[in-house]
Amino acid sequence: QVQLVESGGGLVKAGGSLRLSCAASGITVSSNPSGWYRQAPGLQRELVGSITSAGATNYADSVKGRFTISRDNAKNTVYLQMNSLKPEDTAVYYCNVKRRFYTNDYWGQGTQVTVSS
Repeated sequence: QVQLVESGGGLVKAGGSLRLSCAASGITVSSNPSGWYRQAPGLQRELVGSITSAGATNYADSVKGRFTISRDNAKNTVYLQMNSLKPEDTAVYYCNVKRRFYTNDYWGQGTQVTVSS
């Protein structure tokens, strides 16, 4: 059974940093595309960044230069390093992994990130 366990969220001041972790089981992150999404109450979930099985990354314009996606293949874990945080970054952040060549789509439980002004 696939499980994505997220951690690292919390309350920080504007300009601070957080690192989110997504520990995967039942699926190998080095072999499948993964990404981070975020969602504020009442709004649609939006893509923050993604990483392919080959390691190529892509980011939303709003976080480019501040956020970095990385991967530890030995730990089967995907990370989102968030620097220079802004109040506009406040949201629930979700980890996502897609089964390569299939339609399967898996989500973590979400972790709250709150940035105070």
